Amino acid sequence: MKDYVGNMSAEQARAFKDDVLNIVSQIPRGRVTTYGHIAALCGWPDHARMVGRTLHYTPGAEKVPCHRVVNAVGRTAPGWGAQREMLLAEGVNFKANGRVDMAQHLWEPKIDL
Repeated sequence: MKDYVGNMSAEQARAFKDDVLNIVSQIPRGRVTTYGHIAALCGWPDHARMVGRTLHYTPGAEKVPCHRVVNAVGRTAPGWGAQREMLLAEGVNFKANGRVDMAQHLWEPKIDL
């Protein structure tokens, strides 16, 4: 199964966590990026779900703007209604289908692979 921490050493998992938190801390106000893009920036492009788990389960992750991370089509995290409100407060627009307008708000820094 992809997205499983079992294929990482403990050191790689720690580095992944640190990289995720570092990248998320750089997302500008009023912009969003995706779990998959963060995973690719960390060097583990098949680990998008692990990005979400990292943000959900890492103590202190609430100190980074994790509300600026959405899925590839702009959906917010299920069960986290405040995420939409936080994004709206930053000026992020949503389409009629409830998804973030990715064409307008996607932050996609380069990946040097």
